[in-house]
Amino acid sequence: MTALLLALAAGAVVGLALGGLGGGGSMLAVPALVYLLGFSPALATTAALVIVAATSLTGLLAHARAGRVRWRTGALFAAAGLPAATAAGALSAHLPGALLTGAFAVLAGLAAWRMLVPPKAAPQERSAAGWGRSTATGAGLGAVTGLLGVGGGFLAVPALVSVLAFTMAEAVGTSLLVITANALAALLPRLGATGAIDWAVAAPFTGAAILGAWDGKRLADRFSGRTLQRAFAFALLGVAALMLVTALR
Repeated sequence: MTALLLALAAGAVVGLALGGLGGGGSMLAVPALVYLLGFSPALATTAALVIVAATSLTGLLAHARAGRVRWRTGALFAAAGLPAATAAGALSAHLPGALLTGAFAVLAGLAAWRMLVPPKAAPQERSAAGWGRSTATGAGLGAVTGLLGVGGGFLAVPALVSVLAFTMAEAVGTSLLVITANALAALLPRLGATGAIDWAVAAPFTGAAILGAWDGKRLADRFSGRTLQRAFAFALLGVAALMLVTALR
């Protein structure tokens, strides 16, 4: 019963972050599965991909109904990351848990820093260079998703705003399209490992995250994206510190 309650609570937080910020919730899914629910780092990253894919798709539908998804650009951005996501997903199965934990801690710290740094005053113009940078970012995002089981919205949202001149609302909605595609691609080489996941825990976690994504979209309507980002960033710094200490033991 305790594991079920923890899974429901953690899932709700993950869903709120994904639905409200267009990313970041998956940065909490892996540590929650490892530290609260007893998953190994390898199984946690696989389970997180299932959770992220289902939750991001739910958030995507909510934002699409509000007209906040740029489908063509999002599809191109996601396509750049699919090969990298698949390759990194296969590689992660052969890496030690301590290395995955340490890498995740560094990434979580980077994500928090990106959320706390004030955005640029004005977005860049759309240009060939901007699209090239966007493609490179998409590929890097796919690699991170496949290797560590995170959606990478903390990279996608700033790239869509600063490089492609999206509004914040469009970036949040479109990033969920990118995250869904990358998570599904990263799951392909791990399908044989999904049978080892404790679905009695992972399923309610996923269900709570899906419901939380709808509430997250409503939070995005009521509060500024900057306020939500700051609150999440400080929580993420704490997670990064905990995982780094664990990896170095």
